[in-house]
Amino acid sequence: MSKNSKVLNLKDKINGNEVDLSLCNLTEVPVRELALFTKATVVDLSCNNITSLPPEFCNLTHLVKVDLSKNQLTCLPDDLGNLTSLQHLDLYNNKLTVLPVSFSQLRSLKWCDLKDNPLEAELAKAAGDCLDEKQCKQCASKVLQHMRELQDEVDRAREKRLLKEKGLERKREVKQKDREAKEKEARKREKAEEKEKRRKEYNVQKAAMAAQEQQKTKNEEKKKKNGLAADTKAAEKTAPKPRRSLIGLVFKLLLLLLTGLAGVAAACRLTDLKKEAMCVPVNVAVDDGLSWAKEQEGVVRQLVQNLSSAAKEFLESTQASKN
Repeated sequence: MSKNSKVLNLKDKINGNEVDLSLCNLTEVPVRELALFTKATVVDLSCNNITSLPPEFCNLTHLVKVDLSKNQLTCLPDDLGNLTSLQHLDLYNNKLTVLPVSFSQLRSLKWCDLKDNPLEAELAKAAGDCLDEKQCKQCASKVLQHMRELQDEVDRAREKRLLKEKGLERKREVKQKDREAKEKEARKREKAEEKEKRRKEYNVQKAAMAAQEQQKTKNEEKKKKNGLAADTKAAEKTAPKPRRSLIGLVFKLLLLLLTGLAGVAAACRLTDLKKEAMCVPVNVAVDDGLSWAKEQEGVVRQLVQNLSSAAKEFLESTQASKN
C-alpha cells in the first residue's frame, strides 16, 4: 500500500476530530499520516497487532485521547511523557510489564486503563482494577503518583551517579594534577641537574684555563729569570772588555802624545829647526826635563816598577775573570 493510498484511507477514517483505525490489522502505527492531521486529537488503534510504538509517536503532541487496547504492546517509548496534551490512555489487554519513567510527565492525564497486562507488582497495585469510570480515573492519578516516585528515585540515582562521576572526575583531576606536578618537578630537577652539570663543566674548564695561564706565567717568569741570568753572565763576560778597551785607548793616546812630543823634541833638537823661535821653548823644556829626569832617576825607576806591578796584577785579574 503506497503512502498516498494510506493518506487517502486515513482521510476516509476521520470523523471530525476522531480517527478510527481499529480492527485494521495494523502492525505499525501510521505516525507520518497522523502527523498531517493535527486536528484529529482522538485516535482509536484498538484491536490490532501493534507490538511497539515508534519514537516518532511521541511527537504527536496534539493527541488528547488514544486507545491502544487489545494489541500486542510489550513496551512504550521512553519519551512518552512528551504527549503533554494526553488526557485519556487505554492500554487494556496488552503485554506491558512496566511503564517508561517519563510517564510521570503526563500531567494532563485524567483517565487510564492498564487491566489485563502482566504488570510488575508495585505498578499493578497502583493501577488497581479499573472496572468503572471512577476507578480508571483513580488509576491515572495513582499510576502518575507511582511513576513520579519512580522518577524521583531515578533522579536521585542519576544525581548520585552524577555525584559519583564528579567525585571520580575530581579524583582523576587530582591524580592528573599530582602527575603533572610530579612531571613538572621531575623536569625542574632535570633542568637543575643539567645546570649543575654545565656549571661543573664550566668550573673545570675555568680551572684548566687558570692552570694553563698559571703555567704560562711560570714559564714566562722562568724565561725572564733565565734571560736575566744570561744577560748577567753576558754582562759579566763583556764588562771587562770596555775597561780594557778604555785603558788601551788611554795608553794609545798617551803613546801618540809622547811620540808626538818626542818627534817635536827631536825635530827641534836635531834639525835646523832648533834655531827657530818655536823650538826655543821646546829645547828649554827638554833640557829642563833631562835635568829633572837625572835628578828623579830613582823616583822614575820606582814608579816604573810600581806601574809594572800594577799592570801585571791587572793582567792576572783579567785572565782570572775570563776563566
